[in-house]
Amino acid sequence: MNESKKTIRRRKKVLQGVIVSDRMNKTAVALVNRTVQHPLYMRTVKKSKKYKIHDEENVCRIGDQVRLIECKPISKDKCWRLLEVVRKAV
Repeated sequence: MNESKKTIRRRKKVLQGVIVSDRMNKTAVALVNRTVQHPLYMRTVKKSKKYKIHDEENVCRIGDQVRLIECKPISKDKCWRLLEVVRKAV
């Protein structure tokens, strides 16, 4: 087998977040919080980012804690899909 033809598979990223919007069909918006260290001041800083995720069965509701996994682009903004619902909203 030719060495240049080999494909290298990497692990897909898995994130955990909270659903903040479920108004679109087969799409939900998840807010993922993380903490990073400030490069100059060495303090811990909270950062957050919203990801549009593909929810095939429309099972997500606002407030649910979910896990999302990286996937190939589904649309212009969606390149994450729902892996599982960790905890349902009250």
